[in-house]
Parts: sequence; C-alpha cells; structure tokens
Amino acid sequence: MGRINRANLKKTKYYMKRNGIRRTWYAVLERLEERKRPPYVWTPPTDAELTVQREGWEREGLSATFSILVPAYRTKPEYLRELVESLRCQTYPRWELILADATEDDSVERALRESLEPGVVDFGGQGPDGPRHDSAAAFSGFTDRRIRYVRLPRNAGIAENTNQALPYATGDYIGLLDHDDILTPDALYEMTATIRRAEEKGVEPAFLYSDEDKCNGDRTEYFEPHWKEDFNFDLLLSNNYVCHFLVMKRELMQKLEFRSEYDGAQDFDLVLRAVAGLKGREEAILHIPKVLYHWRCHPGSTAENPESKRHAYEAGRRAVQDFADSQGWAAEAVDTAHVGFYALRYEGNPLASGNPLVSGSPAASESSFAGGSIFDSRTDVGAIAGRIVQSGRVAGGRLAEAGEHVSASLPGTEGNGTGPVQAGEALYRNLPIHYSGYLHRAVLPQDAGAADIRNIRVRPECRELFRQVTGVPYRQVTGTDRFDASTLPEGSDIRKISLELGRALREAGYRILYLPEKSNDVEV
Repeated sequence: MGRINRANLKKTKYYMKRNGIRRTWYAVLERLEERKRPPYVWTPPTDAELTVQREGWEREGLSATFSILVPAYRTKPEYLRELVESLRCQTYPRWELILADATEDDSVERALRESLEPGVVDFGGQGPDGPRHDSAAAFSGFTDRRIRYVRLPRNAGIAENTNQALPYATGDYIGLLDHDDILTPDALYEMTATIRRAEEKGVEPAFLYSDEDKCNGDRTEYFEPHWKEDFNFDLLLSNNYVCHFLVMKRELMQKLEFRSEYDGAQDFDLVLRAVAGLKGREEAILHIPKVLYHWRCHPGSTAENPESKRHAYEAGRRAVQDFADSQGWAAEAVDTAHVGFYALRYEGNPLASGNPLVSGSPAASESSFAGGSIFDSRTDVGAIAGRIVQSGRVAGGRLAEAGEHVSASLPGTEGNGTGPVQAGEALYRNLPIHYSGYLHRAVLPQDAGAADIRNIRVRPECRELFRQVTGVPYRQVTGTDRFDASTLPEGSDIRKISLELGRALREAGYRILYLPEKSNDVEV
C-alpha cells in the first residue's frame, strides 16, 4: 500500500477524474499515512516447516486431491517455468495441473517442453471422451500425468477457455491459477489440512480461499498483502475479496461453469452463483488466513493498472446485479468512488438518490434515511447499523465478535490485517471519516457480528426480540426508524447490550447489515 510509482500515479489521476479534487486529496493523505508503516515482508515457510509437511501429510490422514486449472495465452516462458515449479515444489503431492493453451502458435507448448525434463508432462490431452488434439498419439507414453497440456482449438476468451479445461479435472477440488502467478509451497497442504479439519466437524467445504499478496515481475519484491475476512456475505457483494487462491468442489464448479458474458469478472460471477446455492450452509465456505498466492504485477495487468481492464470491473458490477436479480431484490448495483467496488441501492431507499459511496452523488440527510426498502427486499437482514462519529473520527459502529477474523483499521495496525480481535472491539475506531480504511473496507457495506446499539435500525419482526434483550421497547428517533438510545437506562453497558443483541439476532437466523455511510452516521 502507498507505493509511489507510475502505476499509482495513473490510479490517482483516474481517481481524480472520477471523484474530484476533495476526495482525491483525502485519498492521497490516507495513502501517505500508510507509507509510514513498516513495509510488508513476505516470510516464506521455513525449511523445517516444509519438511514436516512433506513427511507428515499421509500420517495426518490428508487425502483431498486438487486439479489446478491454468488457461494460458501467449505466456512468457519464464513465467510458465515459475508457475510449474511452484506446483512441483508443493509439500502436498496430490495434485494435477491442467494447462489449457489458446495461443495461436506452439510457443507455450515449446516452452513447456524446454523447461521440463522428458517424461514429466502428459501432452496427450486425454479428456473424458478420449484425446482432444492431434498430438495425443505421439506423446501418450509419458508416465507422470500430474502436468497435463491441452491445446485449445482457438482463443474463445478466458471463461470459455476455462470451461474447455473443466472436463479434464479429476480432483476432489478445482483450483484456479492465472498463467503468470504462483502458489506458495505450502498452498495445497494448507488447503487439504483445512478440509480435513472441517470434515472432522461434519462439514464438507464447498469452496475455500486464502490471503494473497502481489509481487513484481521478477519476484524480488512482495507488497500489498490482502488480508481477508472470514466469509462476509455483504462484503462480497461490494467486491470480489475472495479472489485468489480459490479452490472449489469439482462437481460444483463443473456444474456452474464460467459465463463468457462476465469475462474479466468470471471468477467473481462464479463465486456469487456458488454462494447463492449455499443458503443456510455458509459454514461450507472457509477462509485460510495465510498468504498462499502471489499475484504478479507487470504493465497491463489488472493488479498493476486497473484502468487497463475497466471492462472487468463493469462485468463485476453486472455480476452483482445478476445476483441481486436472482434473489428477487429490488436493488440496483452501482459503482462506488473506488474502482472495482460496488454498492446496492435498494428501491425506495433515499440512498438510491444520495449514496455518498457512489461517485458524484450528494449525501442524503439522516432524517430521510430509512431501512424499510432493505427490509422489504432482504428478509435475511434483521438490523441495519451505521457509524458512531466523534470529532470527525469513527468512534463506534461494527463490533467484532470473539474468534471473528477481520482485516480491521485499528490504531497502529490499520491496513495490516489484525486477524481475530477482542470481542466487542469497534472496528475502524479512530479512522477519520473521510478515509476509506484498509482496502476501502471501512466504507463498504458488510455483515457484522454485532453493532453499536446507539445507531441501529431493527426490522419490525425483530423488535420483540429487541425488547427481550435490551429490556426496553423499541422507540424510534422522531422522523426516522432508528432506535432512540436515550431510552436506555442511565449507565447502561452499551458494549454488552450491543453484543447480546447481535448474538440474539444471529441465533434467530438474521444478518446485521453495517452501512458505513455519511447519511447513516450518528454523532456523539
């Protein structure tokens, strides 16, 4: 974060064009403050740790198998070599690589041959119905079938190219890897160990994802780690924070496939559709809080220059809209001030015409904010919460529950991914209200385990539960549907009541939707 280079200068110029000078000024100030923090250093697993994994996986009862799909197109030979080597260095050996090559010539195939010793690669291209290209007979004698090369007849786009590789997968899980990125040596071990622990608890994971970082072209520098949250439904609707490294049950991915109309955001669309089918089973979505994937940055890549793949972000917005439509929500997916981040505007909600997250839109007044339209569309939402602001800084709002893995913007650790925090901790505390926080998370809609009761709106069906937990009836602030916290007995423990209410709502099967928007703030 906060690196000054040509790419970031480009991003700043683009941001100013979209959002104006004032917002750009605060964005620059925030990035300059980030530069004061210690630089990120990726620390690889030690040799001793890797040895334990290599020698102990079978004894530990690890057995999941993985098919890694890599759609290739004009891949640089050095990138291809490093990608393949990152798989061959895995401490967990039960994997296969399926390299689906859509390059017009044989440059990728030649590079693969030259980079690996004879007998390593299966150039047969065997699929469920037999050989898939003319070279099958000539190279059918190779014995090590973990690395499989498939020549595609044409370049049909990233989604369709990946679909053509799907039938070749035989593993329990399919992992997705870009042709110029690499996995850490413990990636598959960590995945299968997590699967094993979940199965021991009676849970069959549908998909898993890890943290990630970025690296430069020659991998001499690692930066911008993405410390992710445990599965957060509404945060996912704001941006594809799942991203890399993702593995999904083979049957599920083969059933869903990739949709070419969402090329550029095809993985995001896939995840959203998978989530739609997992209602009531979100425990089957697992996060591994460890960097297992290096996303290589070079000129023209999405990681280095978001504007170069603007179509991908437009496709992402359409994927969110498709999800909302599939749920029957009266909502519109819109771009926010930050490229690749979205917001849902619910029909009838004043935020639909005044969402301060949306580039160029005016802020709605607090008195006009209402949760009714959200409650009408979203039967899963039991409460809507906002920020508590004091002296221009966030003082309260979303609270972290015990054991919750979050990437919070906390004093002294903002942007570093704090992981599990003390139960009841207010996330984003002390963050200036004009700042967006780590990966803009402090200003994005998201689920909360609990939220500050001083700024909360509770759906009508849950207000009796509210009374039982708090001991007071749900009385609204005049002209709003927000709870009037002044009706609480003097000396009430706000933190304790807030946590108890959050727990009760979640146990009743409801979400708490945290909307950190200026129009939804309460000052204390």
